[in-house]
Amino acid sequence: MTDVAINTRQRLLRELKFRGGASQSELAEALGLTREAVRQQLALLEAQSLVWSEAAAPAGRGRPTHRYRLTEAAEALFPKFYDELTLTLIEALGKRFGEEGLREVLAQVTDAQVAHWQPKLAGKTLAERMEALRGLYFDADPYTEVREDRDGVMLVEHNCPYLNAARDEPRLCSVTVSTLSRLLGVEVERTERFQQGDGRCVFRVHVGKPVPEDFRFAWEPERKPD
Repeated sequence: MTDVAINTRQRLLRELKFRGGASQSELAEALGLTREAVRQQLALLEAQSLVWSEAAAPAGRGRPTHRYRLTEAAEALFPKFYDELTLTLIEALGKRFGEEGLREVLAQVTDAQVAHWQPKLAGKTLAERMEALRGLYFDADPYTEVREDRDGVMLVEHNCPYLNAARDEPRLCSVTVSTLSRLLGVEVERTERFQQGDGRCVFRVHVGKPVPEDFRFAWEPERKPD
């Protein structure tokens, strides 16, 4: 794959982002390319699930033209600022409702996650639930794995999709710890943390310590220095 081809696809994606949708002819004219060059690159973008096309009725006689648009996957390639928004919301909630108010909001977030996952985990063993919960953040997460050592079992997270926000507001991680505890039915402790330079998060599952049936949410305790 040449740098020219990569740059052409980037230009096509950017042009579609601004236009919202365009035909091969419109893209060729806007980018100063041949229609055939645009067609080839759009075919590759479609194969990568970055663009999709729909038939549009022609203005006059002739065959319908196709208009190309970005997929949701392509939208993720453009800058987003969810971390800043999340932190702003957390700060505003804390100022408006205080510590207990913020705790209740995060407890409700935990409730929603548990309600989403419980039907998927019904009837599964602890090991099967842990395997399923590798996808807690997103399906088929390749960066989270189940491991076992002499101290027991754990979920190891090598990539946190919320790391920027979690660094500035580590209390957000209480949602993950509480969610895992409720879904697994036992205490979960985060023994390694990105925020403290460990390069990963490790959620240790304490099989012999069941959580109370009425457990809902708790602030994650600060980790003691080694």
